[in-house]
Amino acid sequence: MSERILIIEDETAIQSILSELLTDAGYNIEVAGDGLEGITKFREKPFSLILLDIMMPKIDGYTVCEMIRQESNVPIIMLTALDEEEAQVKAFELKVDDYITKPFSVKLVLMRVEAVLRRVKEREGQEATTTLSYGNIRLDRESHSVSVSGKSISLTHTEYGLLELFMLHPGRVFTRDNLLNEVWGYDFVGEEKTVNIHIMNLRRKLDTDLIETIRGVGYRLGKEN
Repeated sequence: MSERILIIEDETAIQSILSELLTDAGYNIEVAGDGLEGITKFREKPFSLILLDIMMPKIDGYTVCEMIRQESNVPIIMLTALDEEEAQVKAFELKVDDYITKPFSVKLVLMRVEAVLRRVKEREGQEATTTLSYGNIRLDRESHSVSVSGKSISLTHTEYGLLELFMLHPGRVFTRDNLLNEVWGYDFVGEEKTVNIHIMNLRRKLDTDLIETIRGVGYRLGKEN
């Protein structure tokens, strides 16, 4: 296993716990003690994943995430004591891949890291192909056709765009603002109801509950049946 992980965390005790955990699991680890050092290390070499605290000196985790997202789609897992819904929504709007609250189980952290890295590898394979499959859903990216259990269904352009996005990023949580930006191509206040309606219609046509609602946050393509 050659994945390199960057831990950006100001608490030395947590740095040590995470470093030992991930090193024992076979990952190459580098640690930054604040946001500024984190950005510097991120720019020095490629990383497979970043574990990022929010409350840090010099530059907070939200700002670090914004700066990284301007340059890279590297997977980011927020690891923070902030468990309020508002904090989680803000993190997902910045396109983090997962969010873990402190205090945390080291087993849970390792499982989340492995899950995110696995999804990245699966996505890279999917992006190189013209056909996406998830559960009983099959999407042909060349013909823009979709079938469920072998039966063709008709989707609008927007419904197709939503489904393709979900299938390229299974398990990732998208806020409504994320979906407006990615599928509609704009961020317009007051249009969240539009997203809800399209999701409702897409679920009805797919006849499945694979598209899950994450209360107070948004939607994701959940576990296969």
